[in-house]
Amino acid sequence: MPRQKYDVVIIGGGIVGMATALKLSVQTKARIAVLEAENRVAAHQTGNNSGVIHSGLYYRPNSLKARNCVEGRKAMYAFCEKHGIPHERCGKVVAATEEDEIPRLKDLYERGTANGLKGLKWLNAEELNEYEPHLNGIAGLLVPETGIVDYGKVTETMAKLVREAGHDVFLNHRFQSLIKHADHLEVVTNAGTFQTGYLVNCGGLYSDRIARKCEIDPGLKIIPFRGEYYKFKPQKRYLVKNLIYPVPDPEFPFLGVHFTRMIDGEVEAGPNAVLAFKREGYSKTSFSLKDTIEIFTYPGFLRLAKKYLKTGLAEYYRSFSKAAFVKALQRLIPEVRSSDLEPGGAGVRAQALEKNGFLADDFRIVEAERMIHVLNAPSPAATASLSIGKTIAETVVKNFGLK
Repeated sequence: MPRQKYDVVIIGGGIVGMATALKLSVQTKARIAVLEAENRVAAHQTGNNSGVIHSGLYYRPNSLKARNCVEGRKAMYAFCEKHGIPHERCGKVVAATEEDEIPRLKDLYERGTANGLKGLKWLNAEELNEYEPHLNGIAGLLVPETGIVDYGKVTETMAKLVREAGHDVFLNHRFQSLIKHADHLEVVTNAGTFQTGYLVNCGGLYSDRIARKCEIDPGLKIIPFRGEYYKFKPQKRYLVKNLIYPVPDPEFPFLGVHFTRMIDGEVEAGPNAVLAFKREGYSKTSFSLKDTIEIFTYPGFLRLAKKYLKTGLAEYYRSFSKAAFVKALQRLIPEVRSSDLEPGGAGVRAQALEKNGFLADDFRIVEAERMIHVLNAPSPAATASLSIGKTIAETVVKNFGLK
């Protein structure tokens, strides 16, 4: 296969990579190629999440997460409207079930207000049940700007627009190595070599390995965590009207089990959060010796495991015990029974972890000569994708002098 020449090559056909390509196609006349390892776009994190358009409630004011989520949410709704992508601004409730959660709920209200959310409303127990009749809560927040969408369809639409603008999206092209020259880069894949002036790494679960192959020290390692879901049987979907979330536990780095009505009408319950023994470990039996050794020899993971050992074991117990999973769900909806649920899907979160055991919570984007590496794009990355893509595109234009 002859070497192909582009101005910008983007590794990764998830929603962040595709949004970056879309924004570059609008801002410049540069020739762009997106390289995706799988046979379709949105094959991993993008296509395996529950499709929530996040409001920006949880994030520290002025953080990259907060700014990009709020801007990205507005852009996502506008994008879906313009291109006829099914979506719904259905809102959600965050419910406290214990008195000691009330102060944390108030903190969320203050964060949401600081982040510019509109329509936030404090709810007492009776008002909670007006929105979610089967919910057990003593107080809550109504967050009306939250919505739902299918991010796979969003990403497919972005890819279609990128192609229509005259650019290329290559499937089944897995990044292998980078060769640096004085005036260009050579991106080597399993299916050919691409010459480019600039490289953008949006490799998600493999972003740290891609960075190292590009001679960039990412300063962190991607640790895969699997989130497992159950879904309600059709006759029991009435138990959840829209989205129901718990008050986050500050001692646990993940959000906790919640209920999500999806755009196709299904209702998900979950997820738990368990260590995956493979970067693409979507099932309990998924295993990679290389990935597992890498995890357990990384100092940051050993520090993390020591800190969260008890919580992690509880998550594993729920993974193998449906009764324990249901018990966790009953904190919010006591009527839920094991017979109401059937196995749902699973997703793998690319959690960036530093050597000191610190979970990289905010977006982590590193610039280098002729390169940008998106090393951490946790939730709400899908919501924020158009905002993140815009920022990356502007950086490429500025650094590379594209027109």
